[in-house]
Amino acid sequence: MRKVVIATNNAHKVEEIRSALDFEGWEFVTLSQCPPYDEPIEDADTFEGNARIKARAAHAHTGYAALADDSGLVVDALGGAPGVLSARYAGTHGDDEANNAKLLEELADVEDGHRTARFVCSLVFIDEQGREVCASGSVEGRIARSAAGAKGFGYDPLFLPDAFGGKTSLAEVSQDEKNAISHRGNALRALKDALA
Repeated sequence: MRKVVIATNNAHKVEEIRSALDFEGWEFVTLSQCPPYDEPIEDADTFEGNARIKARAAHAHTGYAALADDSGLVVDALGGAPGVLSARYAGTHGDDEANNAKLLEELADVEDGHRTARFVCSLVFIDEQGREVCASGSVEGRIARSAAGAKGFGYDPLFLPDAFGGKTSLAEVSQDEKNAISHRGNALRALKDALA
């Protein structure tokens, strides 16, 4: 059995990764199942750079193959913000409600036709020998004027993917429907192809 540590404690990400990378003989473990270590500082200016920082730290501290992702929302009218600061856009890491409120405030005067955005995901996989494989994915859409749906996490209630006609948020669909078009789903499919 090959152990692969997923460098996150985000249960939603773990679920997506496990369902997408169903290689026979792979056992995924999370950081909470490994000896604790200080989380690395994610100070890169790209999603891939931050994913690499997390994957290298997990690999170095566990000795296992490691997989990390960094993802976020890129809003055109905000010059690409929140970008790599997506999880802490409002100041506190992981405060989805505050992040969504700040995003809506920043876009309050932006017309619907100019609320275009994309979710971006970069993945870095490091095998037991330290070899790295990178993959990325994105999904285009726009930002709604109010939240809709109770599924998903982060900005999902505000993001209206083009693939759903721009009328349904990522928080209103099943995990399978989300995985079929999402940035992380697209990145995971690219990574699976690269590793196969």
